[in-house]
Amino acid sequence: MEKQRILIIAADVLLGQQLDDQLRGHGFELIHCDADKCLQALSERRPDVILACTYHRRIEDCLQGVRQIRRQDRSVPIIMLTRFSSESRAIAAFRAGVDDYYKIPCPSRALLTSIGKHAGAHPVSSDRRTEAGHQSCVLPCPVIIGQSRAIQEIKAYLRRVAVTDSTVFITGETGTGKEIAAEMVHCSSSRRDRPFVRINCAAIPDELAESEIFGHEKGAFTGAVATKAGKFEQADGGSVLLDEIGDMCTFTQAKILRTIERKEVSRLGGKSTFSVDVRVIAATNRNPEVLMSEGKFRKDLFYRLNVAQVQLPPLRERKEDIPNLLQHFISNYNQKFGRQVEGFSDDALNYLLGYSWPGNVRELKNLVEVAFINMPSHHISVVDLPRAYQKKLKDTEGLPQNERDRLLATLFATNWNKSKTARQLHWSRMTVYRKMEKYRLKKNLPENTMSRTTDPGYQAAG
Repeated sequence: MEKQRILIIAADVLLGQQLDDQLRGHGFELIHCDADKCLQALSERRPDVILACTYHRRIEDCLQGVRQIRRQDRSVPIIMLTRFSSESRAIAAFRAGVDDYYKIPCPSRALLTSIGKHAGAHPVSSDRRTEAGHQSCVLPCPVIIGQSRAIQEIKAYLRRVAVTDSTVFITGETGTGKEIAAEMVHCSSSRRDRPFVRINCAAIPDELAESEIFGHEKGAFTGAVATKAGKFEQADGGSVLLDEIGDMCTFTQAKILRTIERKEVSRLGGKSTFSVDVRVIAATNRNPEVLMSEGKFRKDLFYRLNVAQVQLPPLRERKEDIPNLLQHFISNYNQKFGRQVEGFSDDALNYLLGYSWPGNVRELKNLVEVAFINMPSHHISVVDLPRAYQKKLKDTEGLPQNERDRLLATLFATNWNKSKTARQLHWSRMTVYRKMEKYRLKKNLPENTMSRTTDPGYQAAG
């Protein structure tokens, strides 16, 4: 497996050496160059990721270099590291074309995770293994954040599924973490060092699906000026994620079924077939039973895919994980924006616990990012949230909560003191214990989002 190339552009020699020391031993090919030679290095060495670094207060020279790179290559990921960070500098960096942004010193784990995420999504030349959608798993892989009983059971099941080679069907609402669950399966399997290719079935037009997924031969159609390998060929030896497969047309579904059963693909316009060894993971936010009844999902494909089924719960059913998720997102955005936010105020947390979260974890993550843009102090309060959210959250304040939410909110408000909880709810202590058992509630230990746990790899958002 070919090493990922990291191009380090640092005017300061000491800074370049520090990054070299930080990344050495992680399987990278490290290339150093000055800013005036970066375009030459970009064309000659074809890096997977560029690290643009500056120790100086003025970052305009570094941003000018980023703009020059972007004029030559719009796809190569650029991670910027700077000693002097601020909100305005971060915004200027993203506008210039930076994909990620960190303040120096940057923890190795955060930097490695960012490199892994962006290198995996970067398509380079056809003679390199990192094809579009391929993620190398030499770096730590994400797991779903949460210590609720439901999430613990799902993570344990995903680890058991990973050691087999069965197909996996992941269902759940939008924003619940289906793609991360798929990554967990791949990165915990024997295929972890092989490609992980994502296919967004909802984003590929029906007329292009066959060419994208199975490839095409030169001259197969107007505009096919060269032979192209499809996603299944790119994933050979690894795993392929058929994301939002419920939005794929039934014609392409039939070809997917044939590929899974025969373990071979035929390019569009080709006369021969190619053997492929691929583990298939499918995901959808739609109900497959309803899709089959409407004739939009082939029953034979469903039963072929639905060997190991995983149903991810919506956030409203595991609100006890919200504090851990918040802390994880805050830690990430502190690194990204160079801030020192410690958490949410008690009032703000109570509002978040009372909200239904139709967008699930993704909505929660976006809310934290927006709160950072408003430049909060050490704690994010209700006034730091967007006005639209303040209205949403306050509108739910007077609505009757269900018993589980009411118990959970009171437990957090009393720091899980059972006696105080019982008094506030006018229950007995035994009633509190019985209800906690009934609703499967327990106090979660804070998750250290910047260190390894017993889960395989680095933790990431659900």
